[in-house]
Amino acid sequence: MEPELRLDITRYDIQPPRWPAGLQLKIAVIADLHACDPWMSLEHIQSIVERTNALNADIIVMLGDYVAGHRHVTSFIPADEWAPVLARLKAPLGVHAILGNHDWWEDKTVQREGRGLTNARRALEAVGIPVYENDAMRLTKDGRPFWLAGLGDQLAYVPARRFRPVPRIGVDDLAATLAKVTDDAPLILLAHEPDVAVRVPERVALQLSGHTHGGQIRLFGWSPVVPSRYGNRFAYGHTRANCDVIVSGGLGCSIMPFRLGVPPEIVLVTLGGSAPAAA
Repeated sequence: MEPELRLDITRYDIQPPRWPAGLQLKIAVIADLHACDPWMSLEHIQSIVERTNALNADIIVMLGDYVAGHRHVTSFIPADEWAPVLARLKAPLGVHAILGNHDWWEDKTVQREGRGLTNARRALEAVGIPVYENDAMRLTKDGRPFWLAGLGDQLAYVPARRFRPVPRIGVDDLAATLAKVTDDAPLILLAHEPDVAVRVPERVALQLSGHTHGGQIRLFGWSPVVPSRYGNRFAYGHTRANCDVIVSGGLGCSIMPFRLGVPPEIVLVTLGGSAPAAA
């Protein structure tokens, strides 16, 4: 596994066609923590919080999968323990969150009943972090407006097949989410799984996603296994569909506690810059 203490900052400086050139916005992105001992301890989450705060971003977004995604752990960390650590994140325009599939999958009560709020959402909201599920909020930077929208998870009820038949596996509603955007101010969409990018309209300036972990193993810019129906197209990094798309390699691990060639990263996106770059 990539050393636990290694933590990269990956920077993207981009100018999407639907983003005003005169509006500069710095976005810090945290994805796929998968809190558990020993791989993503509370102490390590605290170090991620400190590194993120030190970036002095205008806004911080969290893209889901706070809950452990594998069983190779010494202990699971309850949501009411990791959420207060994340509550120490600070940015002028706030900290905003969506949920990921594992936040749903590992909540057996919600899976069994087929409805309700997940433990992860309750814990985040209890510490004052808003969780977006097919919702949007209008924000301003330097007196100029933009929208931040969060899509419900697209794989929320896959494991529910073990409990009962389900009519659909996701809680996502892209049309309803975009309908809450009531003017032409630029729009950023948070979507845990990146595949929705093929349906996202040009109205969106930027989609931010996680989920893939960059394939968790990535060699020479290619990931042999990617949890996406589009393979390496949305495996990692900056690409374009109808809008600009950035997929974070994330911080934790799923299935197995092993990463190779895609070290844990915090992403820092600067919109209103001159040219795309990554480091």
